Amino acid sequence: MEQKNLLLKIKDLTINYNTYDGIVKAVEGLNLSMSNGQTLGLVGETGAGKTTTVKGIMRLLPDPPAKIVRGEIYFDGENLLKKSKKEMRSIRGKQISMIFQDPMTSLNPVMTVGDQIAETIRLHNDISKKQSFEEACTMLEQVGIKGERAGDYPHQLSGGMKQRVVIAMALACNPKLLIADEPTTALDVTIQAQVLEMMKKLIAQYNTSVIMITHDLGIVAETCDYIAIMYAGEIVEYGTKQHIFLNAKHPYTKGLFACIPDITAEDNKLTPIEGLMPDPTNLPKGCKFYPRCPMAGKECENENPANKEIENGHFVKCHFV
Repeated sequence: MEQKNLLLKIKDLTINYNTYDGIVKAVEGLNLSMSNGQTLGLVGETGAGKTTTVKGIMRLLPDPPAKIVRGEIYFDGENLLKKSKKEMRSIRGKQISMIFQDPMTSLNPVMTVGDQIAETIRLHNDISKKQSFEEACTMLEQVGIKGERAGDYPHQLSGGMKQRVVIAMALACNPKLLIADEPTTALDVTIQAQVLEMMKKLIAQYNTSVIMITHDLGIVAETCDYIAIMYAGEIVEYGTKQHIFLNAKHPYTKGLFACIPDITAEDNKLTPIEGLMPDPTNLPKGCKFYPRCPMAGKECENENPANKEIENGHFVKCHFV
């Protein structure tokens, strides 16, 4: 997955959680890279390791129980895993920002939204309280909220407005990389569309690279240039939007597309993927997907497949591709 003008490169990242029930293998030998100005969709079922991966990039994993066992995360040519806590605090918010799943719990209920955005700006810039508040009002205007609402508290705003505030806070210091962890999950469909459209405009305006975590392939089609399909802590297929939507090769990726209803088909029954994701404390020895795979053979049970490049920039982790 080597690319030009690299911004982020993850090599052999392995993250475990040490629990009373055993070691949870959340991310296993993950490799991923992305360039400046690129939008990457990270897609997979709940429990695939998507949020653990991005929290690993941000160095926000709870330690204990989480532990980065091995791997390297290079951002702008520097290994984030070698950085001190103080150095990471200066990177978070300034160079890498994150929009968390639920805006309701991302905001401080006893601070005005303007003060919360202004505090983020002051943390990374040597400016006065008055200047930072003025910039916070400007950021609110950028996300479609009137500047005078800067004096409001989170409970005075709707869910969609809260999410816009969180986006304004994430983009306030013009980061190089924005991580959006299911940014529209808690919103209704109409507001989802508005927020996504606004995000696309701001991302283009600020020339920000984005990792978009989502279950929704429609959102991926609308917003992402590249797609990584994740299953049981591994990336099983990676490529451009055209590769994945027009020429999906991994049985799991094909299974995800088969789960999407086709409104033009007479028979509108969905084709579910059989079975459940494997227990992360007891993963299969070979291919992680083989217990559910319609193509599985003997080699799948004992041997984890290599990551093959089947066409330029299109990688698949499967014995039968």
